[in-house]
Amino acid sequence: MIFKYAGIETELEDHDCPHCKKPLEPWLGPPDSGWGVLLVCCNNQCPHYKDSDKDIVNKRSDCTLGCRYAENPENGYKSFNLVAMCF
Repeated sequence: MIFKYAGIETELEDHDCPHCKKPLEPWLGPPDSGWGVLLVCCNNQCPHYKDSDKDIVNKRSDCTLGCRYAENPENGYKSFNLVAMCF
């Protein structure tokens, strides 16, 4: 897949989420994070994401953070948990 942002093109391998089998989508990391383009599962029904707010310990009870499955192309597509808002 080709990802274009701010005049920059990045070629990425097509990868699927191992939990829900949906295609991972390109996502640009926040400025100053050290990340470039990441591949992220944006499926709100993904078993990895769904109810993942319960997996984060020591957070306030009103906090709605959870984890999305993600891969970093700049690190050999190594997977990690991307903290995200749960809906």
